Amino acid sequence: MIVYGSSLSPFVRKVLAFAAEKGLEVELKPSGLGSQDPEFVETSPFRKMPGFRDGDFCISDSSAIVTYLEALQPEPALIPAEPRARARTIWYDEFADTILMDCGRTMFFNRLVAPRFLGRPGDLAAADRAETEQLPPILDYLETVIPESGFLVEDRLTLADLAVAAPFVNLEHVGVPLDPTRHPRTKAYVDAILARPSFAGWIARERAFLERTAA
Repeated sequence: MIVYGSSLSPFVRKVLAFAAEKGLEVELKPSGLGSQDPEFVETSPFRKMPGFRDGDFCISDSSAIVTYLEALQPEPALIPAEPRARARTIWYDEFADTILMDCGRTMFFNRLVAPRFLGRPGDLAAADRAETEQLPPILDYLETVIPESGFLVEDRLTLADLAVAAPFVNLEHVGVPLDPTRHPRTKAYVDAILARPSFAGWIARERAFLERTAA
């Protein structure tokens, strides 16, 4: 199985972590923004990361990919079967992919991607607004919903945790730390999920790559 993209994308990172938690081996084939690689385009016609291939089966979109992996390898179950738990898991996946990522993407693109990889200045005012206006209510929400168990659904690891934790790596990459005073539960939660082996190796590679490409 091949995942096309870069683990710097939270969507790709989520898929890689999900596969690792399933015990599934996947190969990451690097594909950058707007890549014209025919293999990548075949898996993702609109050139959005990640693309995915399993033999002659191709699909794109991180949520579609993890749904396929869940059906392919049902255990351990990362998308619950119980109706309410499943609904909540899908909600957190959507929350991460849209609300959290909309905010995080603004900071990550304008502070890092545009100046470093596209050779043009980013909209730093937009990034600052995202950090000071959009992000705090998101973190306030998470602070109220993270259970004592440290897992969002069924008191065990699910897709919800992998999806929600993944974008926080990008916030770290652009110097936006979680405040342990204002959001202690959220910080402890994110730190614990990202310390799992399914994430930790990829995060270490990303840090090393960003150090090498720093101006």
